[in-house]
Amino acid sequence: MAQGTATSDDKLWAALAYLFTPLAPVILLLIDGKKDRPFIKEHLVQALVWGIVSIVLGFVLGATIILACVAWAVWIPQIIWAYQAYQGKSVTIPVITDFVKNQGWA
Repeated sequence: MAQGTATSDDKLWAALAYLFTPLAPVILLLIDGKKDRPFIKEHLVQALVWGIVSIVLGFVLGATIILACVAWAVWIPQIIWAYQAYQGKSVTIPVITDFVKNQGWA
């Protein structure tokens, strides 16, 4: 993705998608003007898949003390990815980025 094609609005929506996943990506994918922008779509789909994976992990681990540690381990990368997206950079999430690209979603 060329960094010059992303507007400041695109960068903001991409960052918000990581911070408020999976709700924000779902809402933004339903908005025609947002889901058609390549920069936003690249980040929305990754953030959505990441959000689903993190929720599933939360249910699998249950309400144990491990969950609190996992919550921090999940939240910190999301903040970093949101910052990268806001800077107009592509984000590479291990396994998820390759999966999303192989499916042709981004």
